Amino acid sequence: MNRLLFILISLVALSACQLDRRKGNPADDVDIKVFRYDRLQFEATELNSLLAWQRMSTEWSHATRLLIEDVLELGSVDQPDINGRFCTFFSDSILVRLMEDAGMKFKDMTPVEKELTKGFRKLKKEIPSLRIPRVYSQIAALNQSVVVTDSLLGFSLDKYMGADYLLYKKFYYSYQRRFMSPERIVPDCFAFYLLGQYPFSWEEGHRALFDIMMHRGKIAWIVEHIFGENKSGAFALGYTDEELKWCRSHGKDLWKWMSDSNHLMSTDPMIIRSYISSNPGFVFAGQQLPPSFGIWIGMQLVEKWMKSHEDMSVAQLLEKTDFREMLAPSN
Repeated sequence: MNRLLFILISLVALSACQLDRRKGNPADDVDIKVFRYDRLQFEATELNSLLAWQRMSTEWSHATRLLIEDVLELGSVDQPDINGRFCTFFSDSILVRLMEDAGMKFKDMTPVEKELTKGFRKLKKEIPSLRIPRVYSQIAALNQSVVVTDSLLGFSLDKYMGADYLLYKKFYYSYQRRFMSPERIVPDCFAFYLLGQYPFSWEEGHRALFDIMMHRGKIAWIVEHIFGENKSGAFALGYTDEELKWCRSHGKDLWKWMSDSNHLMSTDPMIIRSYISSNPGFVFAGQQLPPSFGIWIGMQLVEKWMKSHEDMSVAQLLEKTDFREMLAPSN
């Protein structure tokens, strides 16, 4: 009898400890599971499954509306013939092949789920009020790689089939294909998620190249921070060792050239695109700039700033929109 009483008391105490731990660390409860919306798509279109379409229209109605109306632009989900339109669209031989190939390549989402869980747990610890989204995978017909709302985060498997995927060579340049590998899913998800939660403000007087590359730079910095990376750009930006070496060797000279050329305060879309996009348009020191070089510069300035402002939290950094003080001589 005494032994039974001891076991019961121990179990109650253990349960209480676990409950207190969950209350004290809500981030520990974060456990990301990727819903295979792409399989519903396949079943609804290729297998003509009415049940799959009903689940898309009820359980995942928001994701379905986002895909049909905003990504694919097939019309309104409320139109009576939208199911037929959707199935006809995905009956295209290229899309059928994409769905089949993606299903084969991404049979197991466990590695992605582990990394997403790791990242969102870290973010939740940094920002307790952060809303953790429902995460799903889809086929977007080679449109957006990642879609984000206030409660959803979806990534398109057909945009991450690998740089050597044969079908990509018909539609994409090599500089684009290098960022279409499975390894880019996790950093892209966090970058787009944070950009969605903390969008660029486009305020008058704060919409120059410098403002944009600092905003994008802080997002990239945080993505590397939550995964314990060294803020080099290898993880968030997908830089190679050679590109990192080039950036470190020419960064200061290029910064001076950007400043002397009045590029930093430029609002010219062509100039901004040349520094931010994955296909830079400038050549410096006999070599084309690495992709998104302006974001890399922003990352380095944020890294320097955070080292000298150790009391600034990630939450405070995300809320920061005026970066001009970082240009002061003392910084």
